[in-house]
Amino acid sequence: MSEADFIARLRAIATDPAARGLADDAAEWEGLVLTHDMIVEGIHFLPDDTPQDVAWKLVAVNLSDLAAKGAAPVGILVGYSLGDDAWDAAFVEGLDVALRRFGIILLGGDTVRVPAGAPRSFGLTAIGRAPAGGAPSRAGMRPGDQLWVTGTIGNAGLGLAMRLGQVEPNETCLAAYRRPQPQLTFGRAVVPHVHAMMDVSDGLLIDAERMATASGCQLVLMLESLPLSAALLAVRPDVLDTRLAAATAGDDYQLLFAADPAATASIREIAAGLDIAATPIGHAGVGEGIVLTHRAQWIALPERLGFMH
Repeated sequence: MSEADFIARLRAIATDPAARGLADDAAEWEGLVLTHDMIVEGIHFLPDDTPQDVAWKLVAVNLSDLAAKGAAPVGILVGYSLGDDAWDAAFVEGLDVALRRFGIILLGGDTVRVPAGAPRSFGLTAIGRAPAGGAPSRAGMRPGDQLWVTGTIGNAGLGLAMRLGQVEPNETCLAAYRRPQPQLTFGRAVVPHVHAMMDVSDGLLIDAERMATASGCQLVLMLESLPLSAALLAVRPDVLDTRLAAATAGDDYQLLFAADPAATASIREIAAGLDIAATPIGHAGVGEGIVLTHRAQWIALPERLGFMH
């Protein structure tokens, strides 16, 4: 059963409005935003990644979901699979560093012991306070809206290739893979201006398609507008294949949001004040799904839009 098939079955029992039909990054319940993500060795991190980096990633990917709802993080619950004593101790050290960095508290969780040699797996529930006007969903985009993304796209995917020895390494891309930075401050600041917002975790194209589907709109994405870093372009040529690879790689944990074009000046002012890049990359129209262009030419969708379990 695929991830999408399983979630479709769960929707029959997730009927409370707080669950948002299981079609969003998080639930909103009585002024709180709740999210839960898991990471598994061999899928979300490599067996030789440091336990400190794994702890950071576990926290960061969950806080990224709160950022996408404009929520202020409060605390976390951790589900942990015990294994090697030294590895577990180093994970706790890394968890402490991450929690201090983001100013949140550990509230509890659970531990289990897994069979020797089994892949490590961890889960984390993050709790945040919803913004005053409520947390934006993926479903609020309207025809005519501009689509924006923060930061740059593709660094983490290239960083993974560097970790695997496939590409000459550089620190910018390796850091994007090892220690993603959830855009919490920007998410809270921009939330009054957005109609829909989510984070880019599985790949820009697949996540944009999810927003388009949830909103009942069509998205036109201009691949030449995707923000690519100098570090990425130092090892990859600026050609269509490079841009498609960046747009489908995932693990970016940037914010993807839709807003009225009238909000452009406000969004740029917020981004400048926080020294964060925010780039318009497309627009919403009537229809469904996503459409790609590159330098005014229509581009066929790649067979794989991003990561799916």
